[in-house]
Amino acid sequence: MRPLIGLLLLLATLTAGCATTAPDYRQRLEALPEHYRQFDLVMGWETRVDNEQTLVEGVVQNVRYFLMRDLEIWVALLGPQGKPVQREVSFVIPTDLKLDEIAPFSVRLPMAVKPGDRLRFTYKYRASDGGDGLERGNSWMQSFERVVAPR
Repeated sequence: MRPLIGLLLLLATLTAGCATTAPDYRQRLEALPEHYRQFDLVMGWETRVDNEQTLVEGVVQNVRYFLMRDLEIWVALLGPQGKPVQREVSFVIPTDLKLDEIAPFSVRLPMAVKPGDRLRFTYKYRASDGGDGLERGNSWMQSFERVVAPR
């Protein structure tokens, strides 16, 4: 009996240790400098240039659906006429994002952006409210633009 109790205590300690080392995405969402809020999701991110490349890193939260599946976040650098010059994607993991869950994303553009450049964010996913299943659920795509702020 004693070995079983010892094993259970060890298992509880290891599980508790894992829970405290998980990233706190809620705090990160609040702390990020850029934000977007819509009926279905909330997104926070930062944009920085590193070695002549642009890194857009952030987190996204499902605030509407029982389940979002296969969430993709595309970031495009727009040229002077508003046409994409370069576009890259992040496939959000986990592929199933439940209601109120938050997950990280990261997009790397192979060129440096400057203050005043425009970025177009596009996200798309499949969603379910629970009982309808993803086969009959919603497919959704939304875009918005942001101007790169001075550093």
